[in-house]
Amino acid sequence: MLKNPETRKRGTRPRVLVVDDEADLRELLELTLVRMGLDVDLAEGVGAAKARLAERSYDLCLTDMRMGDGDGLELVKFITAECEDLPVAVITAYGSTDNAIAALKAGAFDYLAKPVALDQLRTLVKSALDVQVPEAAQAAGERSLIGASPAIAEVRELIGRVAKSAAPVHVSGESGSGKELAARRMHELSGRGGAFVAVNCGAIPENLMEAEFFGVRKGAFTGADNERDGFFQAAHGGTLFLDEVADLPLAMQVKLLRVIQERRVRKVGGTAEDPVDVRIVSATHQDLAGLVAGGRFRQDLLYRLNVIEIDMPSLKECREDIPLLAEAILLRLGTQSGRALKLAPAALKSLVAYDYPGNVRELENILERAAALAAGPLIETGDLRLSPLVGGTSGEEGEGGGARGSALVQGLPLQDYLDQVERAAIEEALDKTRYNRTAAAKLLGVTFRSLRYRLQRLNIE
Repeated sequence: MLKNPETRKRGTRPRVLVVDDEADLRELLELTLVRMGLDVDLAEGVGAAKARLAERSYDLCLTDMRMGDGDGLELVKFITAECEDLPVAVITAYGSTDNAIAALKAGAFDYLAKPVALDQLRTLVKSALDVQVPEAAQAAGERSLIGASPAIAEVRELIGRVAKSAAPVHVSGESGSGKELAARRMHELSGRGGAFVAVNCGAIPENLMEAEFFGVRKGAFTGADNERDGFFQAAHGGTLFLDEVADLPLAMQVKLLRVIQERRVRKVGGTAEDPVDVRIVSATHQDLAGLVAGGRFRQDLLYRLNVIEIDMPSLKECREDIPLLAEAILLRLGTQSGRALKLAPAALKSLVAYDYPGNVRELENILERAAALAAGPLIETGDLRLSPLVGGTSGEEGEGGGARGSALVQGLPLQDYLDQVERAAIEEALDKTRYNRTAAAKLLGVTFRSLRYRLQRLNIE
């Protein structure tokens, strides 16, 4: 019998051991459990799990059924024999009655079938640990920066390094690429006890902007019947996320700059300034430097906001992450609808080949629509209703024989055709800018890192 190296003290958080050899599932389970207020340790196999169990005590173990170095049932039997009073549940991708019975006979108190329904997971955890799930955990979309591509790994690593800093961060990237997710992840890792307050700067009427940001004193204007805090007061001790900050009018930019510099705000109609402790994270899909040059954005505010920059990659730069993202999105949709949604192999292949002008947000919309259209839990290619390729469909080549005919006319697979079009556009931009890659990226309307990625992928010297 293993001796418990530690015993959880009264009032401390329960600790859960998650055992799975799939990194993306470990991350999803960890995120869900942490949002429930639990401490989580991870093990990627049976051997690592046994080592963890020898080091400390746990209040619950969740283990996959089949892993590279052993069987989940083996771990269940080990826990039953060696770890007194430790409840263990099995997660299986095979979901048959035989597997469920085998797990229960081996000593598991319950089991879950993949794809894991997160509401069932929470119910299981609450039953095992007698804990309450915070409302925020239930309301959250269970979205995270999922992916194993180098571009996403680089973003996650940078977020981890800057999270605990108080310096303002600006997140750039195309629409739908996950800029708010990056901001939320920074807040989660920051250790700041205040709230995360997200503001869409383009959605606030200009005449209400100062009141919304800084708050209002009672009687400040007609209709101000009560004193009200603004976004800065609501985010005190936490993070204020300014989405689409480029849409702020110039007059508001001046006031925002002063608050960032002084760390104090004055409510509309007030005389005193109140101190605020707020970490600013801003984001936009627009080119702020270009807006500064055009007189539409203040250069001094840009310098204040852009102390640290994080550039979110487009989904086209992370095609290898599409299967992981699709699985996570279907898991969330399946939880809401009570169905175990899956993609047919041909449908997944179509998703990977698609170009995603709307990035991850478009992928979510496609899958949500497909889940509604699908006759059953299996989503077929026709259910996706992917938009046809726009442009270049006349079947006629331009002068010089460029890749301007349709893919069908040229007899090319879709991805090869898209690569040809992309290569031609990049080479034209490089030629026009005399191979200045920074200028070429601006001409193409993409980030420098995005262009660098495309040059490598297409083997353009």
